[in-house]
Amino acid sequence: MSGTGGWPQTQEPLGLSLSKARAQGDTMHSFPAPALALAEDMTKAAAADPARAIAFQGAPGCNGHRAALEYDPACLALPCFSFEDALDAVKDGQAGRAIIPIENSQHGRVADIHFLLPESGLFITGEHFVPITYALMASGDGPFSAAYSHPQALGQTRRYLRGRGIVPMAYADTAGAAAYVAEMGDPRACAVAPHIAAELYGLKIVAEGIEDSADNTTRFVVLAREPLDPARLAGRTAMTTFVFEVKNIPAALYKALGGFATNGVNMTKLESYQKGASFAATTFYADIVGAPGDPAVDRALEELAFHCKELRILGTYPLELARG
Repeated sequence: MSGTGGWPQTQEPLGLSLSKARAQGDTMHSFPAPALALAEDMTKAAAADPARAIAFQGAPGCNGHRAALEYDPACLALPCFSFEDALDAVKDGQAGRAIIPIENSQHGRVADIHFLLPESGLFITGEHFVPITYALMASGDGPFSAAYSHPQALGQTRRYLRGRGIVPMAYADTAGAAAYVAEMGDPRACAVAPHIAAELYGLKIVAEGIEDSADNTTRFVVLAREPLDPARLAGRTAMTTFVFEVKNIPAALYKALGGFATNGVNMTKLESYQKGASFAATTFYADIVGAPGDPAVDRALEELAFHCKELRILGTYPLELARG
């Protein structure tokens, strides 16, 4: 690859690969060969019973695969090359649900997810937290010039890699990176991936537990075509996620959020991102503890809506991990 000290270009750019795969109507062709057979078998199983299928982004053996099986051990896990593909699988009826990483305790939010979720038209119906551990794996013992993995994984192991002079190389997902390293067969290449990926793709574990933080955790959300009815969550602590855009006037955000304080509603997450190129329209993504139908939540959302140009509920779902 260019810009890596002579590291050979052995793979076409990911965007090009994905475009070609979409043109063929089959994103499985974007996986490296060692992952392809596994992915095809899993896709066939999911096609036979789409209602049980949970789509995830990445090759078999990635953290999304693990999250799907932990969340619903009876599910049929459906690997997809990109986040968009996983969401499309649900929209197109190939899977009943998708499970998507949204944020990491060490490395922050997962890129593009806050754009993709509102645009998908899907609803959040659950959440799941996965403790993250990574191993360094390769075909040999090194020394290594480059480590391939998802940008989040590379960020979560940056001190380990930097301390050993290993150049981080972004790949579409962790297990896919392991499959790519196995396919490439270059002794200078290694991958940062979950332990199971080494077993699936015939690589050697060189080092384990290489994440920079021992409490590294990723939050996943579960998405479906239809929202959960908040009434079904009666007696359980619920989370509600929504996006909103305030009016472009002074103190608009302060006024919009005042109802949550006065009604005692706990807002556990508030993030902003730019909408368009004007730098004047900011969209906010928020999580609160509670559900529509609760009088305090209803009053807070009503006040929020009064100060907003747009408010959209992305879903109400059971709280898995206590906040606060």
